[in-house]
Amino acid sequence: MDEKLQVANALAVALPDLELNEIEEKIERPKDSNNGDYAFPTFFLAKSLHKAPQMIASELIEKIDQTGFDKVVVAGPYINFFLDKANVGAGVLETILNDPEHYGESDLGHKANVTIDYSSPNIAKPMGMGHLRSTMIGEAIARILEKVNYNLIRIDYLGDWGTQFGKMMAAYKMWGDSQEVQDGLKSDPINTLLQLYVRINTEADEHPEYTDAGREWFAKLEHGDEEAWRLWHWFREISLERFQRVYDMLDVKFDSFNGEAFSAQKMEEPIQLLRDKGLLKKSRGAEIVDLEQFNLPPLLIIKSNGTTTYITRDLATALFRKRMYGHAKSLYVVGAEQEVYFKQLRMALKELGFNWWDQIEHISFGLMNLNGQKMSTRKGNVVSLEDVLNDSVDLARKQIAEKNPDLKNADEVAKQVGIGAVIFHDLKNYRRNAVNFKLEDVVKFEGETGPYVQYARARAESILRKGGIRDFSDVDLTQVGDGAWELISFLGQYGEAVKRAALNYDPSVVAKYALELAKKFNQYYAHNRILNDDPQQPARLALTQAVSHVLKSALALLDVKAPDEM
Repeated sequence: MDEKLQVANALAVALPDLELNEIEEKIERPKDSNNGDYAFPTFFLAKSLHKAPQMIASELIEKIDQTGFDKVVVAGPYINFFLDKANVGAGVLETILNDPEHYGESDLGHKANVTIDYSSPNIAKPMGMGHLRSTMIGEAIARILEKVNYNLIRIDYLGDWGTQFGKMMAAYKMWGDSQEVQDGLKSDPINTLLQLYVRINTEADEHPEYTDAGREWFAKLEHGDEEAWRLWHWFREISLERFQRVYDMLDVKFDSFNGEAFSAQKMEEPIQLLRDKGLLKKSRGAEIVDLEQFNLPPLLIIKSNGTTTYITRDLATALFRKRMYGHAKSLYVVGAEQEVYFKQLRMALKELGFNWWDQIEHISFGLMNLNGQKMSTRKGNVVSLEDVLNDSVDLARKQIAEKNPDLKNADEVAKQVGIGAVIFHDLKNYRRNAVNFKLEDVVKFEGETGPYVQYARARAESILRKGGIRDFSDVDLTQVGDGAWELISFLGQYGEAVKRAALNYDPSVVAKYALELAKKFNQYYAHNRILNDDPQQPARLALTQAVSHVLKSALALLDVKAPDEM
């Protein structure tokens, strides 16, 4: 049983008027282990019971079921619980070893559907480092929510519609016939198209007609022009091929690649609904939705030239996803700069009378800087994510060659370590914080890095190979020894960490848990001879196996591989 739940059940006998989850929420962990493993404060009961907290604590302890605890004591307004370490520890280890794949799971989701929209690169451009955040935060959240029993529908909402593609078409029509461009389109089509996009944006300051040409081409696309659609299909096809290379490296898979163009075919319904509700208003030739009552800027639905906007398509998308997937939550993993936009989307759905408007949730995140520099696709200041992943693998390969030159499958391990290092570096940070990426700081085997956690797990596997035991069913797990309690207790907190990460959409909780578990295991290894030939050795190996299982599970939630050898 979960340790915290064990305490809550003991208290529930004395607090029949409180729900079990209410009791569990109040339970704390004392900063000083001398004050017990768990503490229950009684301050909040003083008002309803009309008694001093100290008196309440003294009366409650007489009613508490103390079975399974070493002792339960009153300390002022607190009731402190000291666990029966040997038996509780054995229970934690047994739970992990009996079913490691499902350890840490819970049923927060009850199998409810959740759509999650993440990554979402623009076609006709390479995926830059800036796409790493949305892609990996989204993938990690999806995996964490699956761990707590939600059913995830992963959506890569491609940026494949809008005036930028009109600009790309205009640029291609102006400069695409040159030999240099034609050669580039054969050898590296995505970067060549990016150069055209950067050029038209750069030169548009002196040639405003370029911007007008871009608008005209997008209008052609919206109105079904054959040449515009031919170019669009070509841009999209070569882009998806390039994106898939990166997704394969990251082990990210999607259930849908329906992007803005798909939604563009469904815009008539939300526009008509807005008209029927009397929510569309004329403003300078355009049509808007006034959201002043919510202290939000107006929504531009139809521009003065008759073309639509992102929000028009997102309204259509929201309606489609609710009908298609019947979601309990609809998550959008998009940068923090779009906070106002998603508030507008939610309020527009509310104004339309949809009672599920609050299922739309914006999972925001901070910017990623590269060596302190902000990246911009429009200005061409972008670094290819694929190139960075390859560089990271190369750096990992060099370090592995120095540390373990005889390692089998060194190339595969280098991929797992190099790519895992990039992912872990991003996810260990709270998602709303800005992240500065320096490759040489990321691929390190020491410090708060992915390779540090991977190496701790590989060390555990090495010990287990030397120990020669993999079946612990007949091992007396109470004999692991006093020095193991802190590590075992922390293993018992894995489920709590996963729940907290799920409730807050915060993968950094799992990353920090993995780092701390790796540190605690390394400390245990430094102070205890695990392979010492004595009667307690099998129990110590069982603990080592449990650590290996949980480290692998935590890394998997972050989409980081756990090599058996490094």
